[in-house]
Amino acid sequence: MSAALAPWQQRVLDHAMRTLEEGRLGHAMLICGPARLGKRAVAERLAAHLLGAGDARAAHLIQAGTHPDFHIATLQPNREGTKLRSEIVIEQIRELSEKLSLTPQYGSAQVAIVDPADAINSAAANALLKTLEEPQPGRYLWLVASNPARLPATIRSRCQRLEFRLPPHAEALAWLQEQGHPAKAAAEALEAARGHPGLADAWLRDGGMQLRREVAADLDKLARGEIAPVETAQRWTSDEHADLRLRHAADLVLAQAAGLTDPVRIRKLAQWFDMANRTRDLLRTTVRADLAVAELLLAWRGGVAPGPASANKGF
Repeated sequence: MSAALAPWQQRVLDHAMRTLEEGRLGHAMLICGPARLGKRAVAERLAAHLLGAGDARAAHLIQAGTHPDFHIATLQPNREGTKLRSEIVIEQIRELSEKLSLTPQYGSAQVAIVDPADAINSAAANALLKTLEEPQPGRYLWLVASNPARLPATIRSRCQRLEFRLPPHAEALAWLQEQGHPAKAAAEALEAARGHPGLADAWLRDGGMQLRREVAADLDKLARGEIAPVETAQRWTSDEHADLRLRHAADLVLAQAAGLTDPVRIRKLAQWFDMANRTRDLLRTTVRADLAVAELLLAWRGGVAPGPASANKGF
């Protein structure tokens, strides 16, 4: 926990610290904002202050996940241990509530974090609501969520909000370069990520930008009839990057639409953009991913993609 926070993270932490010092920090807090902006890191720094007030040992225990007064409910592995579950279930929330009912071991406070809180199922949400309705002194329950609208309104209304927002472009670009990314690559990734530095950093580190270029090339080839939609769909869904490919495809088409003046063409691209995002949602269901993506790419090939002259310009 010794790594320096990004400037936007430090601003959020400073605000939360002032709220705490002024006695205005309530029992429950909703820490929300775009994914990959460091919400969990800030929550852990605030927890370290609450539980140790600067004690290095407390910070170390929190980072190691062994502090007896610091509890986390998060996505757990499935029974086979092959991947994480998609939901936080009621048993996890009940266990968290039981821990919060115990006397703190190191001081007078306990902190519990639910992350990602927007992944709790309905039964877990009901159990969480009961815990929120029965606060105890010195108990803090923080919900970390990238999509807070997925939480029931009854839960959101009982929480203070600590919001993360995208930082100014210059600050985000400077931070990316501080992480070791060349200026040109950082600028390209930041533009692709719509100003989101955490996302741009991840794409630069894990090949996301290369994947974006491959998706752009595939869309061009589909438009020219050089590759088949069904086979492309099978390739796009053959690994864990299917969702990211569809995100890149939707973003690339949106960027193309922004440079056009033809209302008919813009409308077609907007409809395909919406279809791509609906297909991303389908990937989280039991629908066969390759069939859903094949339908999307057939729509692209069948009337949405640009004609040969436009296709030659690429993305």
